[in-house]
Amino acid sequence: MWNIPIELHTSYLNDVEKILKSKLLYYVSIAVQFTETTTLLMAESKMFNKRIMQIVSCQQSSIKHVYKYYMSKLCNKHAQNIPVDSTISDNKYRYKQYKFCLTTLLLHVYHDAVSGWLMLGSLFYKTKQYSKALHIIQYSISKCTPEKLYRYMSISAIHYQLLKLQLIRKKGFVCLLKIMFVDNIQFNILNSTLIPDELQMNESNLYPCTAYAYFLNFLCYYHLNNVRKCQDSLECLQLVIDEDYLMTNWNFKAKAYNLLGTALHLLGRKESARQAFLNSVELFPNQLINSAVTSLFKMS
Repeated sequence: MWNIPIELHTSYLNDVEKILKSKLLYYVSIAVQFTETTTLLMAESKMFNKRIMQIVSCQQSSIKHVYKYYMSKLCNKHAQNIPVDSTISDNKYRYKQYKFCLTTLLLHVYHDAVSGWLMLGSLFYKTKQYSKALHIIQYSISKCTPEKLYRYMSISAIHYQLLKLQLIRKKGFVCLLKIMFVDNIQFNILNSTLIPDELQMNESNLYPCTAYAYFLNFLCYYHLNNVRKCQDSLECLQLVIDEDYLMTNWNFKAKAYNLLGTALHLLGRKESARQAFLNSVELFPNQLINSAVTSLFKMS
């Protein structure tokens, strides 16, 4: 199918690569994270409803897609402010909160191919619905394929082949992100209700999707007491780290090592966990930002 004689639009490819390598996507995420962080949930709901009206009323498809992108990012932050716990079936109010969070997260799958689904998996994990979480995680992992785009990457031959297809070009850049972009998983800086308890003391709120997917996979099997699957998840996580798979740079590789160290520590493999944290510190020795330093201090 790649032999179809379609003219290569060099300018389009260059634009895609420039955006991926720029800090634009990063600053968009940061801007959304700090949007109304000090306001009440009611005020956020008003903004939420306003964005929905803008999407519905917008006539220009390209602008509508941009609204959807920002709306999807905003839903991530909004959902993490909603209190959820594992006792949803015992309390009508908590179940209502859970359903609202679930609905909000389903609106968070429009800005990239993977991270929105993984956040949904985090909701199921936090509410101890491990089987549902595993289904979502496996679906997310299946979408982490080599042709996907990610931040700061250089366009390779396989991406040139895909991006020159007329069908892909017609969709526009925002639609391209939804189909082919693998964003990082990002938790609210303060008081995220969806971050796994095992990471609550971790000072980071941003993780590479591929590494987080296998870490969350591990956590589910850990609570299901499936030792074999836990080991399989750890091996996949280690492989993702070794191959820098869909990871942007050494900073995110360090975060992936932190996830590996946390998982190994849960299994009681302290020396292996220590080595993972040391690898993280070697890559990113900033003790104010890298939580591996704190983890090593606690293990000493």
